[in-house]
Amino acid sequence: MPASVVFATADTEMAALFLEFGVLLVILGVLARVAHRFGFSAVPFYLLGGLVLGNGGIVSLDPEGTLVPTLAELGVILLLLLLGLEYSGRELVAHARRQVGPGAVDLVLNALPGVALALVFGWGAAGAVALGGITYISSSGIVSQVVRDLRWRRNPETGPVVSILVIEDLVMAPYLPVLTVILTGTGLLAGLISVGIALLVVLFVLVVAVRRGDWTPPFFRASEPVGLLLVVFGLAVAAAGLAGVLSFSSAVAAFLVGLLLTGEVAEIARRRLDPLRELLAAVFFAYFGLVTDPRDLTGLLLPALALAAVTTATKFLTGWYAGSTVGGGTISRLRAGALLTARGEFSVIIAGLVAVSGVLPAEFSALVAAYVLITATLGPLLAKYAERVGWWWEQRPARAGSPRA
Repeated sequence: MPASVVFATADTEMAALFLEFGVLLVILGVLARVAHRFGFSAVPFYLLGGLVLGNGGIVSLDPEGTLVPTLAELGVILLLLLLGLEYSGRELVAHARRQVGPGAVDLVLNALPGVALALVFGWGAAGAVALGGITYISSSGIVSQVVRDLRWRRNPETGPVVSILVIEDLVMAPYLPVLTVILTGTGLLAGLISVGIALLVVLFVLVVAVRRGDWTPPFFRASEPVGLLLVVFGLAVAAAGLAGVLSFSSAVAAFLVGLLLTGEVAEIARRRLDPLRELLAAVFFAYFGLVTDPRDLTGLLLPALALAAVTTATKFLTGWYAGSTVGGGTISRLRAGALLTARGEFSVIIAGLVAVSGVLPAEFSALVAAYVLITATLGPLLAKYAERVGWWWEQRPARAGSPRA
């Protein structure tokens, strides 16, 4: 085939790819504006957009190329990098110590429903471990967005909620290698090595972050924000790639990179990277919808709704307990439970690992898609009305003419 024909074909394919990706971004932008107009998180809108445009959808945008999946992976890396930049090592350890009890309750209460449902469906140990992790982990990205939107950063329950999210993210460090071993059928020795590496890396980073304090190497110069942007993002992507080679979670690796940076450097990196994170995170959530056939959701909608109802209740119990550790009243505890309800990025990551392995049937991904869509929509909605419900509940005895009135 002549070279001119090859280049012409490549140019045509690239043009079609750019056209499809551009249309996807425009649609996601419109959905983000609609979400903002009604005061909701944009995540469920992105998932719905992906369902409409993906396999079996109305437009049938092809997600099987290389551009969208790659950008989706970068979106995960940025989500966790920015989360790590929110904390210093000392804050992380202090938060975790204060919330060990609620963190343990969170793990037991919220993992068990997923484990039980997977066993009922006959998905075995792999399905139980995967679905248990999906129902356990809350969405740090959605929680942080809701806290910003509702201006809850200074609320008393926000600290305990953040502590629980941090504990969940740290649990993901050994959990994801364990899940990978189970899904790939790797031997016991290789599995122990992967988990051991994960634990050693996390421990090493935490020790360095705590002992170093606020000191930052001169290499990270806050006076050169463009260079700082490139260096921080480059380190996070490189760490994620190295983590993949070592069978370690690329998302957790990016979180640890962010954890190592503090002070002015972290603040500048957050400001510079935040718009890019919003863009790539939107692609990530949409991609999960793109690779899910909406026709598969219909038969699993009722189980997903039942699972969402149970785990919403268990997250509210977790939030109630966490809120009580800071002396919060009914309103504060309800806000904490509402914040923890949404599942998002890590649940999608776990489902992605399962999909790549091919160990579990396609119904698993469809169930997770429906579950994440329901909880990601429900969480911001519950948060929006938690204060009203709490206020009504606290005023109820006075209205009923009780001695408290």
